[in-house]
Amino acid sequence: MTEIKDLISKGQAVLGIEFGSTRIKAVLIDPNSYKPIAQGAHEWENRLENGFWTYHLDDIWSGLQDCYKNLTQDVQAQYGVKIEKLAAIGFSAMMHGYMAFDKADNQLAQFRTWRNANTSKAAAELTELFQFNIPERWSISHLYQCILDKEDHVKDVAFFTTLAGYIHWMLTGEKVLGVGDAAGMFPIDSDTLNYNQKYLEQFNELLVKNNLPYKLQDLLPKVLPAGKVAGTLTDKGAKLLDPTGTLQAGCPLCPPEGDAGTGMVATNSVAVRTGNVSAGTSIFAMVVLEHALKKLHREIDCVTTPDGLQVAMVHANNCTSDLNAWVELFADFLRAANIKMDTTTLFKTLYNEALNNGAPDCDGIISYGYLSGENITNMPEGRPLLARMPNSKFNVANLFRANLYTSLGAIRLGMNILKQEQVKIDKLLGHGGLFKTKGVGQSIMADALNTPVWVMTTAGEGGAWGIALLAAYLASSDKLSLPEFLDKEVFKDAQGSKIDPNEKGIEGFNKFLERYVLCLGIERQAVECLQR
Repeated sequence: MTEIKDLISKGQAVLGIEFGSTRIKAVLIDPNSYKPIAQGAHEWENRLENGFWTYHLDDIWSGLQDCYKNLTQDVQAQYGVKIEKLAAIGFSAMMHGYMAFDKADNQLAQFRTWRNANTSKAAAELTELFQFNIPERWSISHLYQCILDKEDHVKDVAFFTTLAGYIHWMLTGEKVLGVGDAAGMFPIDSDTLNYNQKYLEQFNELLVKNNLPYKLQDLLPKVLPAGKVAGTLTDKGAKLLDPTGTLQAGCPLCPPEGDAGTGMVATNSVAVRTGNVSAGTSIFAMVVLEHALKKLHREIDCVTTPDGLQVAMVHANNCTSDLNAWVELFADFLRAANIKMDTTTLFKTLYNEALNNGAPDCDGIISYGYLSGENITNMPEGRPLLARMPNSKFNVANLFRANLYTSLGAIRLGMNILKQEQVKIDKLLGHGGLFKTKGVGQSIMADALNTPVWVMTTAGEGGAWGIALLAAYLASSDKLSLPEFLDKEVFKDAQGSKIDPNEKGIEGFNKFLERYVLCLGIERQAVECLQR
């Protein structure tokens, strides 16, 4: 406690702040152990306005200031000191989206988050033009859709960026972006660690055709890899972060990053042939590639690590939401029966019953936990669905095994594509809500993906810790690569557990997956027939 109090007082602590979809989180870390020593948070929600999911600029700043205030209160309560100086700061946020500004730095259009799906025409046209997958949520899709829709503001765009890039710009004056977050704006060339020149030229031809007076490279933030100083906290920035005036300006900031990159850092999954799977409301797998994919796949996003290595990202919209709804159904029954059981015990009971007593193939039960549409299976909308054979053994174990399986169905189809591309994975790390019940989600995923799955004790620290580590890396980047820094400094004593795939489990999941693919027509029919 004395040592931590001393390092905070001397301005040696490192701060990371991440803007998630529903929570802004701040983590202060010890630069020697890299462990969190204080935290703060702020809850927020997006709004649906004028047909777009958005956050107001006032939401961003009030949320950031409240989050930082809660962090300082935690520091005061634990250590009895104030934060006057910091050794380094890093900001990260949900990737993609669209924040556009004119030459006078005025916002031109409401912030459009990754959640907006109005960009399908733009994404499809750009994918065809580049022969490189451009997802709907990428920033360039948003800009081009605005051009296609002839929105009045596009003629005045002088700069556009992501949420993390915007916050960093306001606090430092620097229009920069970490390479991982930049890869969700526009395709990155991993050899040059910059935007793909060929695609820039192709897009500029579209700008000429639409009589727009600029080139794309003049609108995009400068790209920086991890380890580079991306600016310093200005007096204005210090006041924006801490309106009390206690925090002093002058500390360096690392390149702002996206939540995918900070997830890779927080799970030590930035080296070639490593990967991580984040399994919660949605699910995505990130695999660091040895070489570029040979073919174009609309199911696979190609981004980068925070130091610029190529990454294949498989993203599915649906994972645990419907699974949680089934658990809540049983909780409702217990309440009605006046039986007391806490939520953790209920999850543990149902999950372990599924793992230990469920038939490996769920005995013919099929489930789709689609609360929303699913891009990998080309499903436009979602309808949670359960079906079974008349002679299926319909018990708790098989029901919950089917619901655990289906939470991984779409992601497995995406991972099959990587297997066809001969992508090698030496180590896969899991994190997120699916893994809270020890061993269950991990075992199911090992069988589903036919690969060993690790869960580290640090996996729950999250993206704010990941961006704090990238800020701390500024002091070591001249001596160690990012993978070396994580291996030798941060995770050298990390503990975790590995579960290998089980032969019967692999066979059972594969049988389930056959039904999952064959019965997608039932799900499509439900979308057509089941309307409000």
